[in-house]
Formats: sequence, structure tokens, C-alpha cells
Amino acid sequence: MELEDQWWKGQLAADIYQALRYKELKLPSYKGQSPQLNLRRYFADLIAIVSNRFRLCPAARHLAVYLLDLFMDRYDITVQQLHMVSLSCLLLASKFEEREDRVPKLEMLNSLGCMSSVNLMLTKQGLLHMELLLLETFQWNLYLPTAAHFIEYYLSIAIHEADLRDGWPMTCLEKTKLYMAKYADYFLEVSLQDHVFLCFAPSLVAAACVAASRLILHLSPTWPPRLQRLTGYTWDSLVPCAEKLLIAHDSDVKEANKQKCQQPSQQQQGQTVYHSSGPGVTVAQYLHQPSMQYTQQAPQPAIAPNHRPTSYLNHTTGLQASNALQHSNAQTISATLDQKANIPNRAYQVSMHYTCSTPCFDR
Repeated sequence: MELEDQWWKGQLAADIYQALRYKELKLPSYKGQSPQLNLRRYFADLIAIVSNRFRLCPAARHLAVYLLDLFMDRYDITVQQLHMVSLSCLLLASKFEEREDRVPKLEMLNSLGCMSSVNLMLTKQGLLHMELLLLETFQWNLYLPTAAHFIEYYLSIAIHEADLRDGWPMTCLEKTKLYMAKYADYFLEVSLQDHVFLCFAPSLVAAACVAASRLILHLSPTWPPRLQRLTGYTWDSLVPCAEKLLIAHDSDVKEANKQKCQQPSQQQQGQTVYHSSGPGVTVAQYLHQPSMQYTQQAPQPAIAPNHRPTSYLNHTTGLQASNALQHSNAQTISATLDQKANIPNRAYQVSMHYTCSTPCFDR
């Protein structure tokens, strides 16, 4: 959105934030009426993987998925066209959010394995036509705030030295900030995976990501006054969104522990990990005790000792978004990116949540 790097640290941070909140009030309505809604997660994962492949910023990725959601909500689009639409949304978002030298080039996109697997070759004329159609649909306005535009502003004060962890002062402030940022990024990616989060304001989703991260890290108070003043949201207003995020986290933890039991030989030795959860606490217990103080006790991690949230486990490999959730079939998608096999009639699994498979189309 043509914002300078780390704008949240500058003198105009409050003004920029208020401008984003004002623009947020005028976002287009989303009805969730697309006939291809069951394919949405596959294409959201595709955008996330391609954006990470080219190391695009989170704002570009979130804007691209939001453009795709709005466009799908207004048109009945074929599956092959959805591939073109998804990549065009990503190109438009990267042109709007990134520097020019970071925008993916046509030949780079065509070199991806997912292009050959669906028998699709992008052309300059086709991309220009689709970009124009998208711009006309949005009336040439791409100034559309997403949760990714708010999260850094909130993270700037998400951790304070006066905060307590498990009822005790934090032993390492910087380490806590590091894991707060990683969990916030994880929950931000969770919000991309389901269109249900579009019923919440982007600023609220970002605030809920911070609140959920503080809960997982056992920081108290859960929602301190400074965050309430900065975001303008009370704890009660965050509960519906935070609950959905925490349910997804609990599912990921269970899946990670299940995989650990199935593959014990893959566990690494001698690795120190910052435990994210204490004794088995339900989502309801988390959410209805906003000011809970924790007593000192031996932690029983809900996450395996050598496991980190899967969204950032492979952060440097550019696969963080789709690896975060058990509901998405990330392995299938990543395989198509890495293995450039031309299989013209291969059916691909949309996701673990949506069981239908879609045939590829020959050009």
C-alpha cells in the first residue's frame, strides 16, 4: 500500500493507523455466494505458496487472497480460469504492495511446477486482460486494508516488561517478543484459510491474532489496557474471532502430536524450544478468563518438545502458510510446485476439508 518500511515506528504511525481504520469502514461487502466456494482453500493455498516462493510481503499475500474472494463472490468462474484469476490477483497485489523489482515476472510464473501440472501457460496478453478485468471490478481501487496491514502496529506494544508469564516475570523479553511475532504470523495465516474470517473487520482479526498469541504463551493479563486503548477493541469483542483461531491451533497441535507418534525416528535431539502451552486447557477456559493469573507449576507442553507451530517451521523455505493447518492439503500443493511433471489429466485434491477433486482442463 505504498507504506514505508516499519511505518508503525514513525511519527505518523497513529495517523496512518487511523487512515487504515477509516478505509476499513468502506470495504466492499462479502456475501460468500461463489459457486466455487469449495475450491477457495486450494487457491488461497496456491497464492500463499507462490507468494512465499517469491518472498512477497504478508500484506501482498493477504491482499491477493482478499481480491480473489471478492472476485469469486461476484462471478461464476471455471476452474482453469481460477488459476489465471488467482495469479493475476497476486500480481496486482504485489505491484501495489511491493517494490517493482520484487514483482514476479511472467517467465518465473510459467516455470512453476503447478503451471505444468494443470496444463496452463500464462501469456502477457492474457494476464493484462485479466488484470484490467480485476481493476474494473474494483473500480481501480486496491487500497483495501487487510489484517496484515494492522498486525505490526499492534505487535509494537504486544509485549511489555511488566507482563507476566505463568504468573512470573519474564526471564527473556526478546525471546518472548520473537515467539509472539511467530505466533501472530501463524494465526494471521490461519485467518487466510477460511472465508468465515471475512465477517470480521481486518483490524479485529489482527487484534484477535495478538490476543490468541498471548493466550498460547500464557501471558497475563491476557488483554492489557494498553492493547485495548491502541486497538479500540475490548476482550469481549475479540472472543468470537479468537475462539476460531484457537480451535484451529488446537487441531494443529493434535495433528503434530499424532505425526510425532507415527514418526518417532524423526525427532531431533538436544533442541531447546519455548513451550507454548501449559496443562490441558480448553478453548472455553482460555476465552472466558481474560485476566487470568497463572500459578507457577511444571509445564506440560501441549506442543511436542521439539515441535514449533507448523506455520513457521519452514519459514525460510517459503511454505509457511499452507503448512500451518491440518485442514489444507499442503503436501499435495507443494509437491506440484517442486515437481515439474507434466501430467495433463491429473486430478488434484482441493483440500482435506473439501473432498471433491477437480480434473485438469486441456487448453
